[in-house]
Formats: sequence, C-alpha cells, structure tokens
Amino acid sequence: MHKYLLFLATMLFCSCSADNEAKAETPTMNKIYITIGGQTQSATLVDNEATRELIAALQDASITVTLNDNDFEIWGSLGRLLTTKNEQMTVQPGDIVLYNGSNICIFYDSNSWSYTRLGHIDGLSESELRTFLKAGQNNISVTLSLAETTGINTVKSDKLKDKSCYTLQGTLAQAGHKGIIIQNSKKIIRKQ
Repeated sequence: MHKYLLFLATMLFCSCSADNEAKAETPTMNKIYITIGGQTQSATLVDNEATRELIAALQDASITVTLNDNDFEIWGSLGRLLTTKNEQMTVQPGDIVLYNGSNICIFYDSNSWSYTRLGHIDGLSESELRTFLKAGQNNISVTLSLAETTGINTVKSDKLKDKSCYTLQGTLAQAGHKGIIIQNSKKIIRKQ
C-alpha cells in the first residue's frame, strides 16, 4: 500500500510539474499592431478578459474598423462585444480602452470616464499620436493585428519602360514581326 501511495504521489508531482513547465513555455501575447494610413505602431496590452478575447479574435484575422474623432480620442464600434470590467479612470494620450463593451477608443488627449482598459500605444509623444491617429478627422480606417504590416499603399513597376513586344500567343515578337502585338499591356498593330 505504501508503494502504491508513493507511486500516486510521484505521478501527481510529475503531472503538476509538466503543467507548470508548459505554462512557463507558452508566451503571453501582450502586443498588437495598429495600422492607420500605411503607418503601423505597436501597442502593449494589459492582461484581462477583454484583451484575451481581442487576441483570440485577431488570431483568426486582423480587424479593420472605421473610427471618428471626438476632440480627445478616435473611437467607434469594434464590431464585436468584449467582456467589460469598467472602472473610473483618467486616460492619458496613447491609452486604448473599451467603452460600452463594443466601442474602442484610442486617446490623443486625456479624459476621465468609466472604461475597460485594453492597453497603450508604445513610444509616441502626444504630438506624434495626434498625427498617427489623424486627430480632427473622421472615417479613419484602423486595422488591428497581431503581426506588423508593411503599410504598402501602391506598387510601382519599371515594366512600363519595357520596350519588349509580344505576339498574341505570348511569344517575343521579333523586330520585323507584322500584325497585332502587345507592348506595355496595350495592343498595337504593326504594319511594317
């Protein structure tokens, strides 16, 4: 009986130890990326039920919302309801909060109200925040993601300078080729 109890105690200890090691190895996601107008900034999240739900949603896909200015913040519907734990607070520039469970607010000035804290934009001054958040504007497209985006707005190609000509079959047209050719995505009739 003593050996049996010793065996059970060992198994229980090993099981608990393995759980603790697994928890220690699992990184906690505490960063999101906010992209506005092709610029991306990181934000550090607090650890609460709302941020865990937000991260779970962002693991499926990035979330793009349209936010509007309110003289000290940009805010709008997140398009989903998150768990709230509202508390009276004075927010500072860069703070990100949840209002009424479904509205995200990102501050470029301070305000006092009852919110659920989500996080804070990293490393921007108040002036830089105003520029990044497009303070004073409306219909601001904001993308939240777990990975930093490139912010590529347009792609330019040097192909338009290409003088190569192609036949309708897609082969390179020789200099003396007569008929319809394709050059820089345009059809041209070559008579000579």
